[in-house]
Amino acid sequence: MTIATQKRIIIAGTGSGVGKTTTTVGLMAALARRGLAVQGFKSGPDYIDPTYHTAATGRQSRNLDSWMCPPATVKEIYSRAASTADISIIEGVMGLYDGKNPLSNEGSTAELAVLLDCPVLLVVNCQSMARSAAAIVKGFQALDDHVRIVGVIVNKVGSDSHYEIVKAAIEQECGIPVVGYFKRSSELHIPERHLGLVPSIERGELSPLFDQLVAMCEATVDLEHVLALAEAPVIREAAAGTSIFERRNPEGSVRMAVAKDAAFHFYYPDNLELLEAYGAELVYFSPLAGEAVPDEVSGLYIGGGFPEEFAEQLAQQRYVHQSVQDAIAGGMPTLAECGGYMYLTEQLTDTSGNSYAMAGVLPGSVVMQGKLAALGYREAKGLGANFLLPEGDEARGHEFHYSVYVPSTDREGLEPAYETKGRRGVKQEGAQLEQLVAGYTHFHFASNPVMAERWIAACMAYADRKA
Repeated sequence: MTIATQKRIIIAGTGSGVGKTTTTVGLMAALARRGLAVQGFKSGPDYIDPTYHTAATGRQSRNLDSWMCPPATVKEIYSRAASTADISIIEGVMGLYDGKNPLSNEGSTAELAVLLDCPVLLVVNCQSMARSAAAIVKGFQALDDHVRIVGVIVNKVGSDSHYEIVKAAIEQECGIPVVGYFKRSSELHIPERHLGLVPSIERGELSPLFDQLVAMCEATVDLEHVLALAEAPVIREAAAGTSIFERRNPEGSVRMAVAKDAAFHFYYPDNLELLEAYGAELVYFSPLAGEAVPDEVSGLYIGGGFPEEFAEQLAQQRYVHQSVQDAIAGGMPTLAECGGYMYLTEQLTDTSGNSYAMAGVLPGSVVMQGKLAALGYREAKGLGANFLLPEGDEARGHEFHYSVYVPSTDREGLEPAYETKGRRGVKQEGAQLEQLVAGYTHFHFASNPVMAERWIAACMAYADRKA
């Protein structure tokens, strides 16, 4: 019996900073320019890398997170996007075995590789080493024999002869091919946190970077060998009646406003598609461009992003502030995540001490600091009358921010939105006020799809009250 196959491969690293993004985006762009339909994915919760993938491939990249989402949902998110692609390329997170738990593969790229039965291409920084590179690769092979490392790309080699030495050592000791390399280059740099990424892509400013990456890949990576190594069993789409993305309500049952621009653009595509599955027609608007909350909408979603980078512009849009205040005061069901939460406060103070007026819905301010305030996965448990997560209900998400919320002494009617559990314990987080839920956690609705259902139901009830 012949097993149906499709092409997919994970680009994993021995650690952060070894060149995963350079390798991933280069391979994506090079294969796309050959005419292949390349589907990008990112292991873990990151929003930035998928934006590069999308720009390089012309297809919406998606997150595959084995901690935030159940296994069947991870497979469904993968299969829905991969079914129309010639090859899927998945960028790993941190090192191959790094995840939520240092004692297991939980939440790691390795866990995802096993779940998807996906071949792994390991990126190794070989600067200042030769035969030792083989010891590193062999260690990664030995840690978990369920993880299929099928090849290696070596990064930061000093010369062609250096590459040949490393290649010979790895292939002899590890029994897998080294399919290419990248030389040390001070000219090539993909910023890890490119704050102007969205406008840069829109202006076409990243095209020269992609051109350079394609040229490098074509010169020193055996692309045909990569394609051959990517062969894997087909993961089929969910059967009818089992998909969490199947439409539950007629399209356009309710209109929902979604803030989307360079200041607010952190949204999991699957969150938006789950809202559509429950009947939402999504209407996008740009607070940064002075666009108010659209008319005739019954819900409001303000996602994360970088409002601190555009604080002065956002502060000038008083008409937008008023429209947001009116919508929330009128009972419009609203979720504001991280950057959206920051935007709803009275004031944002940057690292230079400059303060800017924000939308003024939540009493208090946010203050930017030079170090991370919070980073990591969160288990969130609803508190009080939270319309998305009722008391005791749970969902999963992720937190990453440099700001801290400084509450006002006047907090009448304001309650924490949920309780979060992370590596450093349990804390009450965010704020809820009538039909507003706001906080630093970025939720993945696929961890608890009922969140999307509840939100749409609340929007429909709001529309009925208005009518």
